[in-house]
Amino acid sequence: MRKITLGATGMTLQDLVDIARNDIGVELAEEARRRIIAARRLIDRWVQEGRVMYGVTTGFGALSEVTISGEDTRKLQMNILQSHAAGVGETLDVETVRAVLSLRIKDLARGNSGIRLETVNRLVELLNKGVYPVVPEKGSVGASGDLAPLAHLSLVLIGLGEAVYKGEKTSGLEALHKAGLDPLQLEAGEGLALVNGTQVSTAIGGLAVYDAIQLSKLADIAAAMSLEVLMGSRTEFDPRIHKLRPHPGQAAAADNMFRMIANSEIISSHRDCSRVQDAYTLRCSPQVHGASKDALGYAGKVFETEINSATNNPLFIEETEELLLGGNFHGQPLALAADFACMAVAELANISERRIERLVNPQLSGLPAFLVRDGGLNSGFMIAQYTAASLVSENKILCHPACVDSIPTSANKEDHVSMSTIAARKLREITRNTENVIAIELLCAAQAMDLFTNLKPGEGSLLAYTAIRKEIPGLSEDRVLSRDIRSMVRLMASGAILAPVEQAVGKLH
Repeated sequence: MRKITLGATGMTLQDLVDIARNDIGVELAEEARRRIIAARRLIDRWVQEGRVMYGVTTGFGALSEVTISGEDTRKLQMNILQSHAAGVGETLDVETVRAVLSLRIKDLARGNSGIRLETVNRLVELLNKGVYPVVPEKGSVGASGDLAPLAHLSLVLIGLGEAVYKGEKTSGLEALHKAGLDPLQLEAGEGLALVNGTQVSTAIGGLAVYDAIQLSKLADIAAAMSLEVLMGSRTEFDPRIHKLRPHPGQAAAADNMFRMIANSEIISSHRDCSRVQDAYTLRCSPQVHGASKDALGYAGKVFETEINSATNNPLFIEETEELLLGGNFHGQPLALAADFACMAVAELANISERRIERLVNPQLSGLPAFLVRDGGLNSGFMIAQYTAASLVSENKILCHPACVDSIPTSANKEDHVSMSTIAARKLREITRNTENVIAIELLCAAQAMDLFTNLKPGEGSLLAYTAIRKEIPGLSEDRVLSRDIRSMVRLMASGAILAPVEQAVGKLH
């Protein structure tokens, strides 16, 4: 098994995706092991000296003034996991749980949490051996970390909760035994170290941001194909236009589309037509797609920063033998970035749906109504456009920012929270909706290209069309379109469209 080494820094969104989706394992860097051991020695010494430390020898949140006796510190660790495991709703899928596990290990690998090396190693074993805790996705307010879901994740370490092992859902204890592992007895401070962090928000949002960045490239492909079959102009992609308004994403989108339509016979065929300008959904596609690319680029940087951060409280600084109380568990950076990304992805769907309308509307396209012959007998892509419109409207509702909401918790001790997990979950849903909208546009654009039997599309468009037609036949008469949409989404996710296009025209931005 190939493994990614986790230390203080250096983890990327691509690493997160590889661990979550490609069954890549993890291991601790040697420096991480050293730092974890050193910080733990410091805590053990302070506990023996009777030092009062938040979450180690005291209660939590509003109960932080309550000192816990030495003989009760182990009981305290079990209590925090059980009491905080109050999540509800659907459970996180396996890939998200793998992502959360890897990020929890990555945070602890910095050596600032005071957790024992044995406990971190057990998290590594859960991930590498395929013991996936059952984690409800709702219940976190994104401050004091993702307490409820991380508590569910951590219950399995002590033989409680539930887990999935080899596809079977069972008790946490049974899953451990089947994987050849024993439950742990947590020591002072470890319960808080396990639940205090932003890893659920970061996992859900980080995977969604990665998917959205890839989706923005497919949106460029779809827009270029639509422009060709709608007899649009290549002028709007002229690099001189975009140098005069130098937003990086705008230039990148224009460059992607310009290369997609290179040597298009379809565009050349109407060079001298009477149309003065294209509709905004074609002419302004670099500006709209580009703004989304810039927003997603920002979100990606925020999430990669968080991936490589220490988000516990307290934080132990072994070099200077200090304990620092702070708020690195607060998910506000993630919440703002995820909400911004929600709007960026929703806009990709908005403009795509309008291009779909132009493709299926004969008054706008000059093509057969709903892109099918024998209209009336066949409805073609009529209802596919309805579906796209429905998804776009749902996205608009989901774009209400989670980060502007806050509700006091813990008897008003924790009186401002981020709702970062909700923001991340919204982003995941909007991205899935937008994948389906782009899939419908690609289906419609490919169907329209079937009608240009004597003219060759641009180099990139032709390769995208060919990849689609290898898996999804053209629509000669009505059939169940939901299957085609699902097939297209799978094709998009597999890289089967993007890879040949990039091989021919160069890497898309």
